[in-house]
Amino acid sequence: MMIQAILADDEVLARHKLRQLLRDEPEIEIVGEGASASETIDLVRATGPELLFLDIRMPGMDGFDIIGKLSVGSDSVVPRIIFTTAYDCYALRAFEIHAVDYLLKPFTSERLHSAVQRACEEINASKQNAGRSNGRTQNPPAYTTRIVFKSRGRILFLPVSDIRWIAAEENYARICTGAEKHLLRETMSHLEEKLDPQMFLRVHRSAIVNLQYLKEVRTEPSGEFTVVLVDGQKIAMSRSFHARISEWLARS
Repeated sequence: MMIQAILADDEVLARHKLRQLLRDEPEIEIVGEGASASETIDLVRATGPELLFLDIRMPGMDGFDIIGKLSVGSDSVVPRIIFTTAYDCYALRAFEIHAVDYLLKPFTSERLHSAVQRACEEINASKQNAGRSNGRTQNPPAYTTRIVFKSRGRILFLPVSDIRWIAAEENYARICTGAEKHLLRETMSHLEEKLDPQMFLRVHRSAIVNLQYLKEVRTEPSGEFTVVLVDGQKIAMSRSFHARISEWLARS
């Protein structure tokens, strides 16, 4: 199934290179190119594309302003967004608005292919969901597949499948993978909202576990509950959250 896309970049050579790279992506049909913010907005409203390759620094307004303009009105049309930019400082903001991907120039054909495949999966899943809803538009919950954050001078794109558990530490959350730990200025409640409940379970007000790494739930001699991960890590489970395990087992 073809996916219609628009290329938005004020640099002619950048649009030309992207168009050439997209020749290797048979699912993508380019229906227009925008060289400015106003031109891009008019194109999106006129053609209603499903995907927009968007440079962040555009004449007139930036990429986020463009998305804001497209979101206004009852007949608003906001396609999936893949940012293409030479600046890494906007990555966190891009993923806060659920951009599909963030490509730093110059990017490779392999990196572009990965972004396109992710966009295609999201778009096709949305279409299937709409079909099951008898033609009514109904977007599925936008659970994140990656957490993007700065750590030790790097911008990390961490797949949530790599996360084993998350611990609260005052105003921060510690993300624990098999090999690393990362400290984010984030609340547990906000993280829980973004994570798929079929994969992650809140077991304590201070802990969220990835169910694929869950080995067992023990009842200690004291009557307290303990979650044990596959690597032997033990995490306290509060009584108020113990019922969630039973609910999850009933759904499984």
